[in-house]
Amino acid sequence: MLRHPTDRWQHAHLFLGGRHERNERKTWLVIGLTACMMIAEIAGGTYFGSMALVADGWHMSTHAGALIISAFAYRYARRHKDDPAFTFGTGKLGDLAGFSSALILALIALFIVLQAAGRIIAPIPIAFGEAIAVASVGLMVNIVSAWLLRDDHHHDHAHHHDHNLRAAYLHVIADAATSVLAIVGLLAGWIYGWVWMDAVMGIIGAAVIANWSYTLMRDTGRVLLDVTPDAFLGDEIRRRLEVDGDVITDFHIWQVGPGHHAVIVSLVSYNPRSPDSYKSKLADLKTLSHVTMEVHPRQQEAR
Repeated sequence: MLRHPTDRWQHAHLFLGGRHERNERKTWLVIGLTACMMIAEIAGGTYFGSMALVADGWHMSTHAGALIISAFAYRYARRHKDDPAFTFGTGKLGDLAGFSSALILALIALFIVLQAAGRIIAPIPIAFGEAIAVASVGLMVNIVSAWLLRDDHHHDHAHHHDHNLRAAYLHVIADAATSVLAIVGLLAGWIYGWVWMDAVMGIIGAAVIANWSYTLMRDTGRVLLDVTPDAFLGDEIRRRLEVDGDVITDFHIWQVGPGHHAVIVSLVSYNPRSPDSYKSKLADLKTLSHVTMEVHPRQQEAR
């Protein structure tokens, strides 16, 4: 097959994370576990007459919904990775899904606070033994789910995070945290008669979830708004290019996917060379995946 003369200057815009398909499979697996536990809690709560379990089951359904958003974001990004309609590929779709999940986490925190406040005002009878048993099983499911997602969540620096997987991880951890606090509150109510502890623990859990929501929203929002992601990378690019009187006059760097950055550089030089010669100075910067160079001649100043 004959190649077009311009083919060597063309390149793909594939900026998905290095473990994209693996993370997608793990997310679907966690969705299955979460859905099974959600059904068990709703059915168990209904059978044992425990509104606490029914409420926690529906609360888990919101996490399952958020996890489904993450899974479909992986699938959509993978299927449309070569779609020219996406100028810089689909690498940032995971950050969009992560931002959506952060909003869902915030709503979950608000729902828990409202529910807990209602129980403080009007306490309801709780089947402590059954509720503790089912909550304990739920905690085990969440621990397994967190274990499945653990490797990539703690991988490298924050700017290399797959925020889509991080969002899924936080939903699982939020479920685990609420399960732990629920068990503590239920035990206190069962042993000491402190029924109000269940609601207090709910409020504490909501505060923790709200903090995670804010952190995730902040980090994904920075990517979506193209905030400069890595000061070190920017400084290193300047150090390598601004030599022998060459000066960068315009500079833009942003994240286009997990572990992928794009940069546009406008440079003036007394002895301008080809853009490729400048690009070669940046070739070993592993996370720099898309480089656009603009070179202008610089006039000698009159003495």
